[in-house]
Amino acid sequence: MTYLNRLGRACAILALLAPLAAGVPAQAAPKSPGEMRCGWLQNPSPGNWWMFDNAGEWTIGTQGGFQARGLDEVPDLTERDWVVTNGSSYGYGCVCMRVQTDPKQRRITRIHSVAQKPLKVCRTDKKLPKP
Repeated sequence: MTYLNRLGRACAILALLAPLAAGVPAQAAPKSPGEMRCGWLQNPSPGNWWMFDNAGEWTIGTQGGFQARGLDEVPDLTERDWVVTNGSSYGYGCVCMRVQTDPKQRRITRIHSVAQKPLKVCRTDKKLPKP
């Protein structure tokens, strides 16, 4: 490698590192969309979904009416840690959900992800209402 080639390579490396040396912050990793809400997810009958967390009641869907985007992608929660209150699968469980909300209407407008938690997590949280 000739002297000019080495000099050119060194300049290219310096051009890449200069912003870091000048104190320009590196680009942050993108944040996950929405907010995390944890509490009781209730599905007492077809098409009816609510969440109860420490901020109160949130409507997720009503039969024949509003349905949050992403609701159809909620995994089957009835296989474990689910309390059946109506029929074979309608009831409630404990979840943490990454969602977007409409605070004025007390609605969850978009569900990004759902993680089921053991029932004892919600049962022992004194900030949550009883299901």
